[in-house]
Amino acid sequence: MNKQQLAAKIWESANKMRSKIEANEYKDYILGFIFYKFLSDKEVKYLIELGYTNDDMDTVTEDDKEIVENIQKNIGYFISYDNLFSTWLAKGSDFNVADVRDALSAFSRLINTSHKKVFDGVFDTLQTGLSKLGDSSNSQTKAISDLLHLIKDIPMDGKQDYDVLGFIYEYLISNFAANAGKKAGEFYTPHEVSLLMSEIVADHLKDRTEIKIYDPTSGSGSLLINIGKAVGKHMGDSDRIKYYAQELKENTYNLTRMNLVMRGILPDNIVTRNGDTLEEDWPYFDESDPVGTYDPLYVDAVVSNPPYSQNWNPADNAHVR
Repeated sequence: MNKQQLAAKIWESANKMRSKIEANEYKDYILGFIFYKFLSDKEVKYLIELGYTNDDMDTVTEDDKEIVENIQKNIGYFISYDNLFSTWLAKGSDFNVADVRDALSAFSRLINTSHKKVFDGVFDTLQTGLSKLGDSSNSQTKAISDLLHLIKDIPMDGKQDYDVLGFIYEYLISNFAANAGKKAGEFYTPHEVSLLMSEIVADHLKDRTEIKIYDPTSGSGSLLINIGKAVGKHMGDSDRIKYYAQELKENTYNLTRMNLVMRGILPDNIVTRNGDTLEEDWPYFDESDPVGTYDPLYVDAVVSNPPYSQNWNPADNAHVR
């Protein structure tokens, strides 16, 4: 099955599963679980590189402080064996929605301090919305189990000649956007528009050796990713591109972070904020120390697909031009 067929199969099945949940809301569940699978599989891959086998994966627990610190230092977070995506699948009928709640809670607690900005709260929308997947624990468990089996075949090992994960993620986002109608602009820029903007920006920045790009209404982050790809073709080293993103809605802000991380962008090159660009745009500062951390942001390109239909009072936003 090629990537188009797999993406279409996942979309068709997901659309049937979502029952009475709006497309704009259901996307947060399926995309959230895809991201969790990505992080889980990434840790398993790292453990295999360390010499672990399938037979001794169950020794990876919080009790082993050395392996916890090792994994946190190298990938930015820690997931114990009991909370791995593959373990959920292996549980079969013993799997329960409580396993997901426990895992997401543990993930938040075990993020490496240096990676807090990238991962902290990224699963909040998923975690708080699990109860909407059914009226009882059993119905929620079934809905989640169906989702897990739906996405389990998405390859995330990076061995393919093309970005299967990225293609499927974009495919799902675009289809959820189409089903969301007028709400689509909140999280997705049409692919053709995104590519055109990317090539225009890339042409202006093609002689740079390092760049910073910023999207003040980042949505799913797809526009930033496409620009990074377009510019990276000229630079030859995509690790010299830094991505800045701001997004007002928390669930959409989480999509930004998920999408950027899954495209292999270094966490150190991802700087995001959950905020209102009209009211609180950069310069950046830490809310706990606004004076000491005040840092004006200078970037090479600013791109945006803002929500033009959003109601706002221009009299209270005279500073916006």
